[in-house]
Amino acid sequence: MALFQYKARDGRGELIKGELEAASSDALAGQLLNSGVTPLEIKPTKARVDVLAEVKKRLGGSKPGIDDLILFCRQMYTLSKAGVPIIRAINGLAETTRNPMLAEIMRQLRHDIESGRELNMAMDMHRQVFTPLMVSMVRVGENSGQLDQAFAQLATYLELERDTRNRIKAAIRYPTFVIVAIALAIGIVNVFVIPAFAGVFASMGESLPWQTQLLVNTSNFTVAYWPWMLALLLGLVFGFNYYIKTDRGRYRWGRIKLRLPIVGSIITRATLSRFTRSFAMASKSGVPLIQGLTVVSRAVDNDFVTERILSMRNGIERGDSLTRTAAATGLFTPLVLQMLAVGEETGAVDQMMEEVSDFYEREVDFELQNLSSAIEPILIVSVGILVMILALGIFLPMWEMTSMAGR
Repeated sequence: MALFQYKARDGRGELIKGELEAASSDALAGQLLNSGVTPLEIKPTKARVDVLAEVKKRLGGSKPGIDDLILFCRQMYTLSKAGVPIIRAINGLAETTRNPMLAEIMRQLRHDIESGRELNMAMDMHRQVFTPLMVSMVRVGENSGQLDQAFAQLATYLELERDTRNRIKAAIRYPTFVIVAIALAIGIVNVFVIPAFAGVFASMGESLPWQTQLLVNTSNFTVAYWPWMLALLLGLVFGFNYYIKTDRGRYRWGRIKLRLPIVGSIITRATLSRFTRSFAMASKSGVPLIQGLTVVSRAVDNDFVTERILSMRNGIERGDSLTRTAAATGLFTPLVLQMLAVGEETGAVDQMMEEVSDFYEREVDFELQNLSSAIEPILIVSVGILVMILALGIFLPMWEMTSMAGR
């Protein structure tokens, strides 16, 4: 990605300037046209220093989280509604924000606004913090004179996103703890317990039962080759992380996540809930349909779903209806497609999208409540296997040792 300076005219014919990252000048021109801006001049410029990296190096702080962004949007809503000028509002927030990185970014926003840029353009230069959806909403709010409502809607959207994440984390916390405990128990038995029994039997000159011999062989292999096993595990982890950062890897991992057993349906519904909620918010704020799909496609955090949403946009550009393009993606249920059809017929697509989002959120809540019930059988079987290993591999030789001591 390279950084380009551009001059363009908006829908009112006013000249605007700014800097944006893009793969090429042609890609940037297409991006500007999709946002309703006509480019006049595009030229490359030097890359800007990464604010997050510099502040992290100097202050050791963390990247602003979703709670920081919610607080930022709430405060901007309050200050904008009260009529406080943007520069003064951002300057005040920079002095009171607890996150040092966000405070530094706000100072950059103030400097860019004082240099003549609009707030949305200044935010777009910090994509590592502000998502394309947030930038587009702020742009619509500035153009329509309803910046306070844009920040209010963003705060509500981010709060719903945070609640969904917290529910998912709470649902998988217990199963994760049990799985880690089982893995630790098996590791301790292999490395410490089994070798001790093997030494005792070897000193008595007795042969081990085949169950215990199997455990001893496994333990010997683990003790002898654990550095290689650890290196292999770390290599797999780093290789996987590297692969999913590539374009092809992100796409394939996004598709695999939706098909995972037990949790795949939850991830699918949560992703579609995020898409429909953000699309409803963009539509209600006056973002054109094509531009709204382009912006929202970047907010779902799943390249596979992003590709499906962009196919919807392409279908609408060819003249197809929203319902028909949504059905072609294969992501939506028949009930949702019926709701979209009603929304198109009545001209209330944004309201129908909100209904669809509520529908998916209720399904996510229901499945999260039943997630423990779905995982419990797997955990019970895993614990049963561990108990069987302990019984056959440890207690059986203990009984034989007791018999030999009696003889």
